[in-house]
Amino acid sequence: MRFEGKLDKWNDDRGFGFITPARGGDPVFVHISALPRDGRRPTLGETLSFEVEPAGDGKRRAVNVQRPGQAPRAERVAPMPAQHRTPYRRQEPRTRRGRGFGIVVALLLVGGSYAYTHLKGFLPGRAPAALIDTPSVPSFRCDGRQHCSQMTSCDEAKFFLKNCPDPRMDGDHDGIPCEDTVCKGVIWR
Repeated sequence: MRFEGKLDKWNDDRGFGFITPARGGDPVFVHISALPRDGRRPTLGETLSFEVEPAGDGKRRAVNVQRPGQAPRAERVAPMPAQHRTPYRRQEPRTRRGRGFGIVVALLLVGGSYAYTHLKGFLPGRAPAALIDTPSVPSFRCDGRQHCSQMTSCDEAKFFLKNCPDPRMDGDHDGIPCEDTVCKGVIWR
């Protein structure tokens, strides 16, 4: 319900005053935020149209204040009682959406990296790394052994015959060491 009245008190420094209703009654508190935002300062004696709502201290205050001939502002929704109000929280949906997207991307990168490093040998068209025949570097060293009975593999016997002094593993001097023991059945190229 709209009322009309005149602005009879105004404190410009503090931004509030009182409107005396035209039909009589107690003056109604008005804050500058309830006045139209048209750039004009309120003046004493000015006629105003307004609605009334209860203030927090049990008194009344003017809201949706208009000057005569002005189009009405959109209706204001009555405030919730204090016990139902929740503290104001600024919501940032884009930030949340961006954070969620970032988490999903990070998980995909970590999962893809893990899959690539652990499963790359099983890609189509490639043999698994365990099946590729790579030459191994022998970790043998000359330590004084000279006989086939002291060797544990044909590769070890070949190393000793080729690199160590005074080996006694090639009795027929054909370049094949330990033909009857560790190198038995090995195909030579």
